[in-house]
Amino acid sequence: MQLIPAIDLLGDFAVRLEQGNYDRVLFRQPLDEFFSRVVATEPDLIHVVDLQGARDGALRTEVIARCAQLAGDIPLQVSGGIRSLDAAASVLDAGAQRVILGTALWAESSALATYVKALGDRLVAALDVRDGVLAVRGWLSSTELGVDDAVRRCRDAGVTRVHVTAIARDGTMSGPDLELYSRVCASGLKVVAAGGIRNDADLADLEAVGCEAAVMGVGFLARLGI
Repeated sequence: MQLIPAIDLLGDFAVRLEQGNYDRVLFRQPLDEFFSRVVATEPDLIHVVDLQGARDGALRTEVIARCAQLAGDIPLQVSGGIRSLDAAASVLDAGAQRVILGTALWAESSALATYVKALGDRLVAALDVRDGVLAVRGWLSSTELGVDDAVRRCRDAGVTRVHVTAIARDGTMSGPDLELYSRVCASGLKVVAAGGIRNDADLADLEAVGCEAAVMGVGFLARLGI
């Protein structure tokens, strides 16, 4: 089980939100300062989300390049405001190893296959789940696409890895939605779990249902003593 620390960005700050609500900021620290604390733990991978880019639909490539520089040799998976192939390529060129896309993948029926063909295993499909359906545009909008249907589309298009977030548990330290992750893992896709993950016991539970990795946000703050 791979533990991936999360660094969420608003402006020049690392932040943590509760349930993706931009009005509920649980933590705020200058980006460089927080990044150095995360890098000091020597993770295998860092999860970077540009919340500002996700909300506004505007890619901030310069911020991603700065994060890659701060990360040094540690690879990044990046999301937020990546809504075209050109934007995805720009993020990879800026130093990311993986790009996580949600909104762009569900815009039209052919989009998934197009992105898979162009990006291969550097693409991670975001399944951001609220009330059983996918949320997009920084979680500010909901679709009518259910989890099972989204998983089927991912498999049919050749997606290999999905990033599954239980939005209602994000930033709450309430524990992971094991039923949700178990359903997606049963599809055979590689699953990165996020939302409510607190400690090593939760990581063990996620590994038991088949997840390959887990992104930890607020729980990771606790590990840092924050």
